[in-house]
Amino acid sequence: MANQASGSLNILHVLRAPVGGLFRHVRDLARGQIARGHRVGLVADASTGGARAEAALAELAPELALGLTRVAMSRQLGLRDVAASMHVARRAADADADVVHGHGAKGGAYTRIAGGERALRVYTPHGGSLHYDWRSPAGFLYLASERLLMHSTDLFLFESAYGRDVFRAKIADPGARARVVHNGVAEAEFAPVVADAQATDLVFVGELRLLKGVDVLLEALAALARDGRQVTATIVGDGPDRAAFEAAAKGLGEAVRFAGAMPARDAFALGRLLVVPSRAESLPYIVLEAAAAGLPLVATDVGGIPEIYGPDAASLVPPGDPAALAKAIGTIPTADLTRRLQARVRAEFSVDVMTDAVLAAYVEALASRHG
Repeated sequence: MANQASGSLNILHVLRAPVGGLFRHVRDLARGQIARGHRVGLVADASTGGARAEAALAELAPELALGLTRVAMSRQLGLRDVAASMHVARRAADADADVVHGHGAKGGAYTRIAGGERALRVYTPHGGSLHYDWRSPAGFLYLASERLLMHSTDLFLFESAYGRDVFRAKIADPGARARVVHNGVAEAEFAPVVADAQATDLVFVGELRLLKGVDVLLEALAALARDGRQVTATIVGDGPDRAAFEAAAKGLGEAVRFAGAMPARDAFALGRLLVVPSRAESLPYIVLEAAAAGLPLVATDVGGIPEIYGPDAASLVPPGDPAALAKAIGTIPTADLTRRLQARVRAEFSVDVMTDAVLAAYVEALASRHG
């Protein structure tokens, strides 16, 4: 691979769903790598993501020297995985890839099954299989697969120390192959957000599924209403549990509105306080983005969120606790806390720091393989 001698790498990123924080991470990382002189390609699922994903991929495609291809990838294990693995193998060979970097459970599996012996096989879980438990049939299958695939992994990159520690506890210790590289935000995201004239008291931004705790937020709002405090909220996003959440919100009347999916900064303008009531997370971009923009927020003590909060982690709320969440909403975060979070994100969670750390990990792992 002569390109390594010049310091330029051929890098192929593989992911299933081009949505959410995982997709944002891949786009930011790909662009950062391209800006540093590397050749980058992308493989993603052919049907996931809708119009927003299509637009984002169309914008990114001209920058990808190694091209963009989409192939059918099933969410669960299935026959499509055979064809998708073969596609990744062809792409890695055609690109003469130095690095094949898989993101999420499916992207990571394809990378390690089909990435080839020549390329450095890199895996970032982004939560994925780590949300499962050995005691469930599906969990046993996914976690056992993760354990088997460890032997085909040259480098593990975890976006939080929490994710690394969960991997160690549930699967095995990857040892010296593991690095923690936090997600990062761009300088432009530190610009303040101007609240919309019709902004509600609160805003939630994320996928509408139970894992994100929207039901807990609705219960907290109901508790506040029973205490005589009418708090309004805008729920931004879409997902499999939207209908259930809308039904649950009917008892709150016009206090809650559902706005559908939109970019995070557009959503931030729809509320004066961001609430992140998640039951589980890895290192959520939504917290980084809100903190960068100087938007006050209330979040739960899950995943890597305490790593973002640092010394202020004691202000986080226990997950799945509507009463605690209602109390936190009733006690608006101070301006000092908001400023401290913004300063911490600026200093420790930037796209440039993330990109440089990932590339340094690639280079070190490649040197270790060939040394």
